[in-house]
Amino acid sequence: MARSRSAGESLLLALLPPLVWLAQAGLARAAGSVRLAGGLTLGGLFPVHARGAAGRACGQLKKEQGVHRLEAMLYALDRVNADPELLPGVRLGARLLDTCSRDTYALEQALSFVQALIQGRGDGEEASVRCPGGVPPLRAAPPERVVAVVGASASSVSIMVANVLRLFAIPQISYASTAPELSDSTRFDFFSRVVPPDSYQAQAMVDIVRALGWNYVSTLASEGNYGESGVEAFVQISREAGGVCIAQSIKIPREPKPGEFNKVIRRLMETPNARGIIIFANEDDIRRVLEATRQANLTGHFLWVGSDSWGSKISPILNLEDVAVGAITILPKRASIDGFDQYFMTRSLENNRRNIWFAEFWEENFNCKLTSSGSQSDDTTRKCTGEERIGQDSAYEQEGKVQFVIDAVYAIAHALHSMHQALCPGHIGLCPAMEPTDGRTLLQYIRAVRFNGSAGTPVMFNENGDAPGRYDIFQYQATNGSASSGGYQAVGQWAEALRLDVEALQWSGDPREVPLSQCSLPCVPGERKKMVKGVPCCWHCEACDGYRFQVDEFTCEACPGDMRPTPNHTGCRPTPVVRLTWSSPWAAPPLLLAVLGIMATTTVVATFVRHNNTPIVRASGRELSYVLLTGIFLIYAITFLMVAEPGDAVCAARRLFLGLGTTLSYSALLTKTNRIYRIFEQGKRSVTPPPFISPTSQLLITFSLTSLQVVGVIAWLGAQPPHSVIDYEEQRTVDPEQARGVLKCDMSDLSLIGCLGYSLLLMVTCTVYAIKARGVPETFNEAKPIGFTMYTTCIIWLAFVPIFFGTAQSAEKIYIQTTTLTVSLSLSASVSLGMLYVPKTYVILFHPEQNVQKRKRSLKATSAAAAPPKGENMEDPK
Repeated sequence: MARSRSAGESLLLALLPPLVWLAQAGLARAAGSVRLAGGLTLGGLFPVHARGAAGRACGQLKKEQGVHRLEAMLYALDRVNADPELLPGVRLGARLLDTCSRDTYALEQALSFVQALIQGRGDGEEASVRCPGGVPPLRAAPPERVVAVVGASASSVSIMVANVLRLFAIPQISYASTAPELSDSTRFDFFSRVVPPDSYQAQAMVDIVRALGWNYVSTLASEGNYGESGVEAFVQISREAGGVCIAQSIKIPREPKPGEFNKVIRRLMETPNARGIIIFANEDDIRRVLEATRQANLTGHFLWVGSDSWGSKISPILNLEDVAVGAITILPKRASIDGFDQYFMTRSLENNRRNIWFAEFWEENFNCKLTSSGSQSDDTTRKCTGEERIGQDSAYEQEGKVQFVIDAVYAIAHALHSMHQALCPGHIGLCPAMEPTDGRTLLQYIRAVRFNGSAGTPVMFNENGDAPGRYDIFQYQATNGSASSGGYQAVGQWAEALRLDVEALQWSGDPREVPLSQCSLPCVPGERKKMVKGVPCCWHCEACDGYRFQVDEFTCEACPGDMRPTPNHTGCRPTPVVRLTWSSPWAAPPLLLAVLGIMATTTVVATFVRHNNTPIVRASGRELSYVLLTGIFLIYAITFLMVAEPGDAVCAARRLFLGLGTTLSYSALLTKTNRIYRIFEQGKRSVTPPPFISPTSQLLITFSLTSLQVVGVIAWLGAQPPHSVIDYEEQRTVDPEQARGVLKCDMSDLSLIGCLGYSLLLMVTCTVYAIKARGVPETFNEAKPIGFTMYTTCIIWLAFVPIFFGTAQSAEKIYIQTTTLTVSLSLSASVSLGMLYVPKTYVILFHPEQNVQKRKRSLKATSAAAAPPKGENMEDPK
């Protein structure tokens, strides 16, 4: 503290000569000030006039923000001085100045507060100060010593003034400055305020935005400490809290050029989804923004959230109510002070001569003139009578910061009272310990005050001189559909936490539905957010398509292989398992063919058994015929195994019997055609019969050929035991809703064809021998029926291959391939049965007269060649 004090002293000594000169100039200007005599003088800074234009320091009178607030300080001083319990024997005086809403002008005025201190410390320098021409400066009456200052209003003005007052250890309490920058106690250690800083206000506004479900907003600030600091606090808090992104931060210049506000609206529309506009701006800028919005035909598009500079004021939205409908504004919690209303409404030109600006206020308030200047422009303005009454002959509403002006005066009064009790115990009036009053000591008492203010709420300060944050939240709402007849309605409060009555909010369009201010709309279930780089509140919605499901709002993952996503892709569910069932339409044709084939085969076998010793049965080769019919029976029977539910036993039976029936059939046919071919080929060269043509030899050859298939299958069963599997890839369609798991045996398409491969080889070989034996006389052998059988069978299997493999990618693969395979097998068996045995059975059953031994013989060589072994006749009976 000593170090900073010595630094301040050094700076003061360096600035002392120019400050003395500025103080003299300030004294001359300070003739335009309100003075009240007293033992202790308080300074006051009020924006009585607006900022001037065209080089003028001051502009139009500000009735509410200027005169109301200044009168509130006079009212508070009257009450303090009339209170015998507060500062007994001590009267508070005042020196109230007009800042003209300009920081540089306010600094110039505020120098009069430190004039007594400057002159006291600068006496040694006075001899060196000379006016032009070497004339010594005029000596004015010693100015009163100001012990504390109430003000200022604008944060930029307070900052400028605070930088000077701290050098002279003069405490300052603001009634309206809310810039967060002023909370820096290292720079503004003598500054306090009875209004909460904008950091609290910014927190409340962030809470409002989040409560409304908005996550993408723009900010709009007037250039200067208030606007820029407020927006900076909002941006920082929203970043720390998360969930709110700033689309644009736009600053309104202090001296806006023509068309500047139209440019602001165009910039805001560059991000049209950011409908929420956080606005920290002065009244004039707010009004001009609303005007530009109407000109751009964007009424109802923007959703305004205004700071306390907007509050519940009518002036910023006058004649612009339709643009302001739905605006949510915030205002430090306050109450209308009835005592001030009674005081102010009784003020007149006669009883309020101490306020030098009251006459100007009177003319402005009642739209009259106190004196006539004789100009023609005054002919339309009536002359004031002085009998007008505030609130009766003019509209009146208490300005919002009146309460805080009164509280600021009382805070200083209570601090002085506590200081007086401590330094002047039992003393009526000021004691030497308080003459002069030490500013640093007074500051300590100011920071320690705690009392109920004019509105009944506690007044206190934290270590930075800030008041606690308590805000009322308003919304401008239309009445009966008319914006012009609407008004501000209280919709919530904020005191450390937000309490917002969302049901009480009204909006243009659907009055009860909160409009959106979001960069991106929420993704529907089953979509993930694909974030836009650098903008955490903006994203693109990407569908979790195919077999992916939504894990969280940012992630899609594939479902496990045995599962598929739910219809909305928010989870996974088991994939249905299908198989070819007995009741399936796909199973009906194969089963019908198999049943008919088995019945036909059984009929043929029964007929052959019953007529076992008849010429036709003997001529057919009974042993091989029974083997061939067994193979045909097995071919039909395999259909039932292919339709049955896969299991270990069924899968083993499929491997064994799938190729066994065809192998047995074609082995018998190959043996028979080979025997016929060898006999007649041998008969062309010799009368000696070829070897291995006996029934026993034929059976051995047939079973030897069949054993290769059986051995191969047994080896396969040992190397890879059969079992059923659920194949989820076979019917994993593009549309997950059509996906199915297929319950089947662990046989691939190639292994299935492998089971039939040996049979197909036998079939092709048999066909070759049938072709070679086509020249044998048809009356003596079965070569031609066997040939026709093999030709037809080849055609069936040639058609089978493209159908079977061509449907490998079909969703109905399990059904089509199984049906194709079983039908092809049944057809090939039916061809063999129909061409080789049905005609014989027909003759045996319906033409038994033809089933007799033919005694005639053909040529001896031919007869010898055709004669069956052991007395069997190869010639069909006629």
